[in-house]
Amino acid sequence: MWQNEGMARGWESKDVESQVAENRAEKSPNEQSQKTQGQLNNERERQDLELSKKRVLADLENATNPNHRKSLEAALAHLDGKLASLK
Repeated sequence: MWQNEGMARGWESKDVESQVAENRAEKSPNEQSQKTQGQLNNERERQDLELSKKRVLADLENATNPNHRKSLEAALAHLDGKLASLK
């Protein structure tokens, strides 16, 4: 019985130690917390635009209707313009 209690305390102390280390890591400044809200919004918008661009490119590869292709090419040009303005 004494051995089980010793192991339990050992595991608990390791768990507490890891929780303390995690709290210290969360409180220390990192790259994400140093960015302003505007920078985070720009990054999020850029990621959204790049994802949309990938989807449009994939659709463009499979498009056979000329009108649909023109529409996708216009969308691609628009997305490229918006991405260029964010950089």
